[in-house]
Amino acid sequence: MSFLGKSFRTTASTVLSSGLALAATSLLAGNAFAVSLRVQIACAGDYYAHCSAYSPDSPQVRSCMRAVGTRLSKGCVSALVAAGEVSSAEVKRHSSTRTASK
Repeated sequence: MSFLGKSFRTTASTVLSSGLALAATSLLAGNAFAVSLRVQIACAGDYYAHCSAYSPDSPQVRSCMRAVGTRLSKGCVSALVAAGEVSSAEVKRHSSTRTASK
């Protein structure tokens, strides 16, 4: 049981560290492609799972994240909507397309 607890803490620590590293990279880059810290933290796992081939501060990341949009975590999508990066209508449109294709 303590092994699971340690494993979870290690995983949580790794995700948090990755999110903070992603945030720091984007903040230091300070370019037009930077997104809010909330989005960076909420989407860090999605970035590493789908788009880590691209620099976090590159325009290609936005294209990649849009391309995998239906596979993004709910937390990431919520943060993107709250930050104005994507509209609720766009999310609903993509969700209905995904549901219809199943």
